[in-house]
Amino acid sequence: MESMARGGTRWKRFALVMVPSVAATAAIGIGLAQGALAASFAVSGQQFKVTADYLDGAGFAQYGGVDVGYKEMDGKEKVMHPVAISTFRTARIENMCQSVVTDVPLLGKITLRLKAGEDRDRPVRAENLYLDISQLDADAKFKNIDIGVAVKDTDNAEGEDGPAGKGPAVKPGDRVQENGFAQQAERAQLWDVKQTAWATTAGSFTLNGLSMRLHRGTDKECF
Repeated sequence: MESMARGGTRWKRFALVMVPSVAATAAIGIGLAQGALAASFAVSGQQFKVTADYLDGAGFAQYGGVDVGYKEMDGKEKVMHPVAISTFRTARIENMCQSVVTDVPLLGKITLRLKAGEDRDRPVRAENLYLDISQLDADAKFKNIDIGVAVKDTDNAEGEDGPAGKGPAVKPGDRVQENGFAQQAERAQLWDVKQTAWATTAGSFTLNGLSMRLHRGTDKECF
């Protein structure tokens, strides 16, 4: 990794959850309960794990939000999960692994493991990528980062709101506070990524070298 330079920021083991939002999350939850905010979809009652050797993203932004999902697998009750929403206009991901464990009746715990982009010349590629994260660890470096931007002023594809070339706009219907805390950067590079997430959405997601397997037990999780 290159050394820290003007216009760039690097933190060791930087968890991308810079959201001073306990009160903000509570307010969002009240808004959701009253129907004032719309959730794009209900997440499952299971979090999943993702690792990557390297992620190189252009047009990065991050802000706090809430995912509405099912508390248990039976789907009888919905709950709210505070998340850090990390977004990239475009992203290149090397050696990505995704896993989720399901407790299957009569069979026990089964791990679904997906791998892609193991060949550095054929990485995973995504456009308009949104990651709803509960935990993330990585080495990270940012180019031209702005910390403390209002969520609604993160940039859109046309550069109408925030500084041109920075983070993508907030999606319509996102469950966030428009005037809440956000950060954005022209470029974000992450190494040795380990994250736990509730949801991922993307305008396009190209998984080169895709491999998907089912394994008994939990020893095949990504981490």
